Amino acid sequence: MKIIVCIKQVPGTTEIKINPETNTLIREGIETVINPFDTYAIEEGVRLKEKLAPLLSQTGEEIETIALTMGPPQSGEMLKEAIALGIDKAVLLSDRAFAGADTWATALTLAEAIKKFDDWKLIILGKQTLDGDTGQVGPELAQKLNIPFIGYASSILDINKNRMTIKRLMEDRYETFEIRLPAAISVGKDINIPRVPSLRGKLKAKNEAIPVWDKNYLNLDQSQIGLEGSYTQVIKISMPEHHYEVKMLEGSPDQQVDELYGKLKELNIV
Repeated sequence: MKIIVCIKQVPGTTEIKINPETNTLIREGIETVINPFDTYAIEEGVRLKEKLAPLLSQTGEEIETIALTMGPPQSGEMLKEAIALGIDKAVLLSDRAFAGADTWATALTLAEAIKKFDDWKLIILGKQTLDGDTGQVGPELAQKLNIPFIGYASSILDINKNRMTIKRLMEDRYETFEIRLPAAISVGKDINIPRVPSLRGKLKAKNEAIPVWDKNYLNLDQSQIGLEGSYTQVIKISMPEHHYEVKMLEGSPDQQVDELYGKLKELNIV
């Protein structure tokens, strides 16, 4: 049984630059980190393996966790971080042809990679990434693989190799689902507390060779992937404009209170 955790490398700084021709982020040469929500996906994958391994071993079965990402060559270092956190193996999808992909083309590339694995039962993703912030890859990936998807899972109540029970917190209620495996879920901060890398994990990650799969290995045509295979394209990215007005209240405290009340009433706040 395999649990696949899809993760992404995102800018670790607010000082980002935009390619004026493609209106996409320029990722070369900037500090990057694991997308914060993906650290919870990694932790949940490792926890589920720890929970299921003793049960599966009774029937001679094994369970394995795999981290998967699509990105530039330097994303391999991020995958090693995932291994240091307890993930068993990792695969990097890297090809200049993948550049500029929207969520649709990204989901297609991930789906074709996942099909290369046998006996995968669960895909875990962070609920959204800090750079794109759409939360679309999870459901699109599930659609391409024709499997169930549950977003914003806050707790996995029960799981075996055939089905799982999930709870998620909505604004005004909890929802509980039972779904058949294989399936995909997305998670956020409320599902667990990520661990820190162990010394053993760091040593394993240091010596781990990360395989790289390109478009030819995945049998993907250029028209399906990257910017060319994207159904959406960013027209413009701009920073929001903020306008602030500061007014100093003068006079005695009573006068200041009266003036403040009048202003709040004028703005329909009180």
